Amino acid sequence: MTDTPTAPPDRLSTDPRSPFHDAAMIERGVGIRFKGLERHDVEEYSVSEGWIRVQAGRARDRRGNPMTIKLTGPVEAYFYDRAETDAAD
Repeated sequence: MTDTPTAPPDRLSTDPRSPFHDAAMIERGVGIRFKGLERHDVEEYSVSEGWIRVQAGRARDRRGNPMTIKLTGPVEAYFYDRAETDAAD
């Protein structure tokens, strides 16, 4: 048995200060499909709640962190290595 999960987490963030940050999952490579389109600019996502958070241009808050916008719609998360394996079959 391996300890490697077959599905990405329900919620994940790229911000290390977030309680939903998981460096091992991010390093493995998680892809996001939002409303049927590949998104490469996602800061945080929640599959069960149906939203993603993306950076809002070049705007920054008073602490220097990027401003983000929450977009709602169908979200699908997957591992890049699983997608390559499925495409090869």
